[in-house]
Amino acid sequence: MSHPERSAEPSIAELMTRLSEQSSRLIRDELKLAQAELTAKAKRGGIGAGYFGAGGVLAWFGFGALVATAILGLAVVLPAWAAGLIVTVVLFIGAGIAALLGKKKVKDLSPAPERTITNVNRDVAELKEHARHDHA
Repeated sequence: MSHPERSAEPSIAELMTRLSEQSSRLIRDELKLAQAELTAKAKRGGIGAGYFGAGGVLAWFGFGALVATAILGLAVVLPAWAAGLIVTVVLFIGAGIAALLGKKKVKDLSPAPERTITNVNRDVAELKEHARHDHA
């Protein structure tokens, strides 16, 4: 009796094992690549945030220099104390207006997502309606 020769083709079980191993390896490699990309992007983002922060600090100093310039400019025609007082009052008026506008915007905020609540309530009502029709 001759034994049937095994074909050179792998069995379905062997193919499934290879597929599983290769899929796992591919997923691991893709996750490593994604991690490397995210790390590089986070580093660039951190550097960008640092530059943005430095720009904010420099702008703050620039504003202070502008205030000093306004005081010195007014001091040409007024006593220095009066020039300083006028600029201070103008700054406080601007701060008060900004605070009131901010308070109004914050007060207008609703603590709950109204559209989402409305949509969910509508969905629940529809489901209840369908359930009533199905049981009738």
